[in-house]
Amino acid sequence: MRLSFNAAALGLLLAAAPAFAEDKPKPNTLTPKEIADGWILLFDGETTFGWKIDGAAEVKDGALVLGKGKKTVAYPTSKFGSAFQYKMEANGSAKVVSRIGYMEYDSPRSSYWQEFHLTEEPNGGRLGGSAGNSTLAGGGKSDRKELATGDLVIETDGKTDFAVRSVKVRPLNTKPLFDGKTLDGWKVNAADPKRMASKWEVTRDGELSLKNGPGDLVCEKEFDNFVLQLECKTLGKNLNSGVFFRCIPGQYQNGYEAQIHNGFKGDDRTKPVDFGTGAIYRRVPARKVVSNDNEWFTMTVVADGKHIATWVNGYQTVDWTDDRKENDNPRNGFRAAKGPISLQGHDPTTDLLFRNIRIAELGGEKK
Repeated sequence: MRLSFNAAALGLLLAAAPAFAEDKPKPNTLTPKEIADGWILLFDGETTFGWKIDGAAEVKDGALVLGKGKKTVAYPTSKFGSAFQYKMEANGSAKVVSRIGYMEYDSPRSSYWQEFHLTEEPNGGRLGGSAGNSTLAGGGKSDRKELATGDLVIETDGKTDFAVRSVKVRPLNTKPLFDGKTLDGWKVNAADPKRMASKWEVTRDGELSLKNGPGDLVCEKEFDNFVLQLECKTLGKNLNSGVFFRCIPGQYQNGYEAQIHNGFKGDDRTKPVDFGTGAIYRRVPARKVVSNDNEWFTMTVVADGKHIATWVNGYQTVDWTDDRKENDNPRNGFRAAKGPISLQGHDPTTDLLFRNIRIAELGGEKK
């Protein structure tokens, strides 16, 4: 193995970890602990959903193979601000570019999968790879134009293929919106007195209980671009709720809605009922219903300008760009302005629990 780093310029750190540790999940999956810790998958092992690829690519044997004899640039369409952790298994030859630098990656055996890590923090970060039969060469701090499009950009020269799998990211520096003890920072939406039937309370286990409806619990802080993560459990079959964001302040649930509804048609989870959990309601359905009623699931919502993406239990369910003309009312067009986040009490059958509600703000581009 030959490693060459410009450590002074980059602050690169080699993270020596076996490529196949015993406690690692199967490729392109997450363990329950990773899901609880906030990790999400950026590659599902089956499609290029959630990726922008300029060049040639195919999905083969659970890997995303880039190059195929053509120069290729590829990156996940979602960005996660100035603080996140990436993990990726790869083989082949490519240049991996991030804001903190770049890495020349060359693994000589297509059957050998090497894991490397990227940690991006507000005051810097580090790149590293596991020890293995490969070459990693670090370069100086990157100002490459490709980084306007993604946190992590992969470039191939077209001469050799580059394959990736188990691409995952965990947002960092999220701050709690719910303290698990009180409803401090939240208020009942009183904009429509006829829709105030919901009951809210904090359980002994530190969960936020929502029963009955209609109703709306509104976060007092306002956000426009963010990464939001929370855990939810529906205590009944096919219950309906949602997480609203970029709402018009002072109005009742007039914003984008990340849907909560675990129903699907027949035995086909790709056919959600009422758009499905993780959908942006009335805009784009979830491509698959991942979560189950009466079980805790984790939802991640990334709102970054016009781009909105969601994950349920780490699986990406929506990758959507709101190309409508900008409008102050999100029912009529793209809304860029800040607004409250709120939790929906849908109807008298509503019975849900929430916990671990946390958020990290993004810079984002509003246009």
